[in-house]
Amino acid sequence: MRVYVKKINDYLFAKGKVFAKGFCKEKLFFMFLFGCIFGCVWEELLTLIDTYKRFGVPIWETRRGVLYGELSPIYGFGCVLLLVILMHKKRNFFEYFAIGALIGGVYEYFMSFLQEKLTGAVSWDYSTLMLNINGRTTIPFMAFWGLLSVIFVYVFYPLVSHFIEKIPYNFGRLLYHVLVVLVSLDLVLTYAAVARQTLRNAGYPPYTPIGRTLDKYYPNERIAKAFVNAQFKDKN
Repeated sequence: MRVYVKKINDYLFAKGKVFAKGFCKEKLFFMFLFGCIFGCVWEELLTLIDTYKRFGVPIWETRRGVLYGELSPIYGFGCVLLLVILMHKKRNFFEYFAIGALIGGVYEYFMSFLQEKLTGAVSWDYSTLMLNINGRTTIPFMAFWGLLSVIFVYVFYPLVSHFIEKIPYNFGRLLYHVLVVLVSLDLVLTYAAVARQTLRNAGYPPYTPIGRTLDKYYPNERIAKAFVNAQFKDKN
């Protein structure tokens, strides 16, 4: 029995090999997952605090961006974008803050615009907040993204990177490929279901088996339950 345990242990850890060492696609993918999970939990905590302040009762609402799993891809992609740009070379505190604020504001604005145009959904609207830019982002939020970028560079990335590299080598490779497939399918299915809802609301019937399947398994009620904070607009 000990022999088999040792063989399994030797295979998983592959002595002398470090999983996702340095700056590689595996590291970027797991940082993407970290951003997805962090962003989802962050939004849900903010909602919890907001509902408690307004109603006196804390309400936990999902703020995920996919149909399956507590993931918010907008934060995941933003995390990778920050990582690629900010970690390209060593900078000082103020440079990290300024670049992070600019990237965060432009990214938030662009993603809001893209989401509305492609899916007809609006997940945030800052029109009533001060110093907002077309309701898609605000100057104070850009400052927040700048501060978060500094924390990301000096705290989050070193810790998460170290944790990722501690994953057993061969297990990490297997986990990486499985998660890439599952997350990719989740993203594709989510976009297809939301896009089909937009067409359905605009009066377009399903012309293909895929459209009929989406209508059957992902009606408006199912999507509304998954994305409680999104407002969907008809495409005219």
